[in-house]
Amino acid sequence: MNALEQEYLKVIVFQLADKEYAIPVSNVQGIEKLMHITRVPKTAKYVKGVINLRGVVTPIIDLRERFNIPVADNEDTARIIIITLGEMEVGFVVDSANDVIDIPVNSIEQQPEVVGSQEEEFISGVAKIENRLLILLHLDKVLNPVD
Repeated sequence: MNALEQEYLKVIVFQLADKEYAIPVSNVQGIEKLMHITRVPKTAKYVKGVINLRGVVTPIIDLRERFNIPVADNEDTARIIIITLGEMEVGFVVDSANDVIDIPVNSIEQQPEVVGSQEEEFISGVAKIENRLLILLHLDKVLNPVD
C-alpha cells in the first residue's frame, strides 16, 4: 500500500491533565465553552448534571472525575465536547480541545498490557504521531455506568 492509499482516522484531540486524548470526529457534534451545568441529584459523582444546548437537554460527564484524575481549576480553557454514540448525546468536560488531526490507522496500537493508570479500561488504543502519544478512548466503556 502506498502513502496515497493509506487509511486515516480523523479525530478531535483534547487534553486532560498532562495527557492528550482523541475521539473520532464522527462521534463529535460540537465543542462548546463551559456553561452553567444544572446538577441532577443521585447521579454518579462524575456526572456533573445537564445543560440546555439549543433546546436539547444534554447530560454532562466530567472526564477528570470519570478517570479519577484530580479536578483542576481550568474554567478559562475548559470545553464541553458534545458526542453522540448511537441514540445517546452526552457532553464531556475536558481541560481543552486542541485540534482536529488525521491519524494513520497503521500508527494506532492496541493498549499496552500493563498501563497501570486509572483510565486503562477506557482506552481503545494509542497512536504515535511524531513526538506525541494520543490515547484513543473507547466511548462505549466511558459511557457505561457500571464502575
